[in-house]
Amino acid sequence: MDKIRIVVVDDHPLFRQGVIDAFSLVEDFELVGEADSGRQALDLISIKRPDVAILDVNLPDINGQQITRQLRSKKSRTRVVLLTAYDDTEQVIHSVRAGAWAYCAKDIEPEKLTDVVRTVVNGKYFINRKMMDEGERDRWLIEQTEKAARPYSDPGEPFHPLSNREMEVLECVTMGKSNKEIAADLGISHQTVKNHVTAILRKLGVEDRTQAAVYALRRGWVRLYEQPDAGGEE
Repeated sequence: MDKIRIVVVDDHPLFRQGVIDAFSLVEDFELVGEADSGRQALDLISIKRPDVAILDVNLPDINGQQITRQLRSKKSRTRVVLLTAYDDTEQVIHSVRAGAWAYCAKDIEPEKLTDVVRTVVNGKYFINRKMMDEGERDRWLIEQTEKAARPYSDPGEPFHPLSNREMEVLECVTMGKSNKEIAADLGISHQTVKNHVTAILRKLGVEDRTQAAVYALRRGWVRLYEQPDAGGEE
């Protein structure tokens, strides 16, 4: 059986070495690289193309969520397991929306972490300390996003439909992208993105970006994730 190829990324050498040591004791795992920053991680993953990248959420340059979004936008087949010292629901939501396959607290037992990696390699997710399939992940994400959003009455269908560009911006918002990232993706200015977001909130009758994401997800206007195609990284 082929070994599970992993990279480990953490800016704390002692913790990073501890994770590496834990995986070195498992026969079906192979460490193919390590890094201490987000930029190094992106280069390493691009070159090594591991099965799984184990990333610290809080890195000094590009954080783990941003790395995850970039990998998804490149249709990378590397699956991301995020580790964090701050395990709160809002961060889990942002991480799942970014495309993470698992989100774990750093106090996780080594044996459990190896189980989590096997879980994601086998096409399952580990979120909120539970193993989930894709449908369960989507339902969890919608439910938790709704809970995180401030209460509001459903305004129904917008009186003025969104333009094509506004729909593109809304899809990016639903994916958890920042205005800067949206501007880069769509080739428009940061101010133009802000103007579109303002228009979207007004037309949908909602108060913030999270509520706009809930509105779009509940109506099936946007897909949560874009799956890698045959032309993506392998």
